[in-house]
Amino acid sequence: MKIITIIGARPQFIKAAVVSREIMTRENEISEIIVHTGQHFDSNMSDIFFSELDIPRPLFHLGIGGGTHGQNTGRMIEAIEQVLMKEKPSIVLVYGDTDSTLAATIASVKLHIPIAHVEAGLRSFNRKMPEEINRVLTDHASDLLFTPTETAAKNLALEGIAGKKVKQAGDVMYDAALYYGSKVEQLSSLLTQLGIHSKKYMLLTLHRAENADNKERLDAIIGGLEHYPNDIVWPLHPRTKKMLDVFGIRLSSKIKLIEPVGYLDMIMLEKHAELIATDSGGVQKEAYFHQVPCITMRDETEWKELVHCGANTVTGANTRQIIDALDLFAGIDQSVFSLPLYGDGHAGKKIVDHLIKFHSR
Repeated sequence: MKIITIIGARPQFIKAAVVSREIMTRENEISEIIVHTGQHFDSNMSDIFFSELDIPRPLFHLGIGGGTHGQNTGRMIEAIEQVLMKEKPSIVLVYGDTDSTLAATIASVKLHIPIAHVEAGLRSFNRKMPEEINRVLTDHASDLLFTPTETAAKNLALEGIAGKKVKQAGDVMYDAALYYGSKVEQLSSLLTQLGIHSKKYMLLTLHRAENADNKERLDAIIGGLEHYPNDIVWPLHPRTKKMLDVFGIRLSSKIKLIEPVGYLDMIMLEKHAELIATDSGGVQKEAYFHQVPCITMRDETEWKELVHCGANTVTGANTRQIIDALDLFAGIDQSVFSLPLYGDGHAGKKIVDHLIKFHSR
């Protein structure tokens, strides 16, 4: 059985690493070709991940990135189609909700190649988000849908997607957090390099267009977070760096700007943070995996179970709500992190089991 895995953005590399490691243990049953669309093309945001994650480098690198959503998606469809016609896979495996995911889905369905979607069923219920459109369309075109949570499976059922093609495997990101989290203390010296101490800083990530491209929202977010009493470590996404300069936004001395970091250094920063503030979907979950409270600077989240259990709060770009969240999490009860929300840490194995079973039916 031959599968083609199509990825293009940092979170997808991490998710794919979990499944790829499992595939490599079953080479007599299944083989994998990895295709990198190039959606994240900065070496600090892409290439380093393959060496750190210990997975094969992509056989195909399409080099498509830097354009608009429409430009990227269209060019990706064309390039992916050529790969699929050449390699003739049994199934195409896609992850998450990026333009790479949608392009792979469209190219595959037109060629009548089955699609398996890892992280299916997530919904923000905000159709203005490109990611929401990507994930909805991919779910409705997929032949196998691997949901990370019960909530995701229920979302699919409400849209008429249910039955044997929906498999609740758990979250591959949880597998990754367990696997790499046990190794990171020996592999990363970033805290020492930055001169920061465990549980004495906030980790900030901010990159979504609705925040990074909006001066009013950026000002409001930074204004709220600067009430945090200790250092704020901010690995600065290229998009956000550009807009801070364009808007002329000045930052207080407590904010430590650093270059984007690799996955292992990111885990180190997450594990040792006192608090995490983000507009990323993946970082919200990783905060939970590492038992760190999280402030989400978006108007909604796909990971509603994190809010329900009290580990995460959604503030949008509201300065007052951000300040209130800082106070709320100052005395958080650590028992909120005890719920098994994302499976048992064996999602990768379950996914590969289902792929093989699907092919042999």
